[in-house]
Amino acid sequence: MDQTAGPAAPRLVPALGLALLAPVCAELLSGYDDTTGHPVVLVFMVLVGAALYGAPALLIRETARRTGLGWPGVLLLAAALGIVQAGIIDQSLFSTDYRGIDYWAAMTEPTRIDALGISAITMLTFVGGHMAWSFTAPIAIVEAIHTRGPQRPWLRAPGLAVTAIVYLAAAYFVLRDHYANETDHASPAQLTGAAACAAALIALAFLLRRNPVRRPRRVPPAWALVPASAAAIIASTVSYSWTGFALAAVLLGGGAVAIVFWSRSMAWTPRHAVALASGALYAVVLPSFITDPIGEVDPVAKYANNAVMTLLVIGLTWWAMRRSSPAAPPR
Repeated sequence: MDQTAGPAAPRLVPALGLALLAPVCAELLSGYDDTTGHPVVLVFMVLVGAALYGAPALLIRETARRTGLGWPGVLLLAAALGIVQAGIIDQSLFSTDYRGIDYWAAMTEPTRIDALGISAITMLTFVGGHMAWSFTAPIAIVEAIHTRGPQRPWLRAPGLAVTAIVYLAAAYFVLRDHYANETDHASPAQLTGAAACAAALIALAFLLRRNPVRRPRRVPPAWALVPASAAAIIASTVSYSWTGFALAAVLLGGGAVAIVFWSRSMAWTPRHAVALASGALYAVVLPSFITDPIGEVDPVAKYANNAVMTLLVIGLTWWAMRRSSPAAPPR
């Protein structure tokens, strides 16, 4: 039986929502770019980003829901495409002077691993950032708001093909722009290593596909995970030093272990996953008020942009939490 049977609108509306939300979460919430505060340019960025971030988010979501990977599989696929994005497409993972950003060296050099040509802290933040904000959090939010009944696929074969083609085209143009305008490129060994790591994560996503036994253990209330996850992520980004990297590894690693433990409880619900995604979005939008954008940005425009993005996150996360509540009205 075709899992995507039924009218197109109920399937395509959430697919379009995910395609548009992914670039917002990936690029706009943090307010780091010189496009901050320029509405027309930001709208253009969302439309272009729908191909670079929204398309792979859709492919991850569709793959996971068609094959029953669950959230661990989504996270592993998202990490794989995060490596592809940062290591192969824009190659920021290996760059020593990306886009001429004046603080790039201060961010990357303290934890640089010369043998690999990467910075440990940016490897964690870039790949983890794509995993959380470009892909996983938007998937969780949109599914909570729009999905009716079981988590069915949204796209049929033609839609999947078009989505893949759009993603590959966007990746090609970004890669071509990188080679045309940047002077620091990844070496063949670095590109091969990035591709191998991505392939290994994809394979692991399918190898670990199973339904763990659920046990009657206590879990925190879902609402408590919103500030807890936001605080842990924000605290993990306080320093670009090895001490900061160690703190990030402890916080994020400890959090991951706790989530795996709690998620195997009978009391764990889809609302807990939405709460974690919500906390991740707050962790990137709240610090935007103290972020200095690249280039010259009018302060009034900057803070107006930050406020609008914060209100957007508040609205979306409230809606998603409400829709995922056991007491929510039928959809």
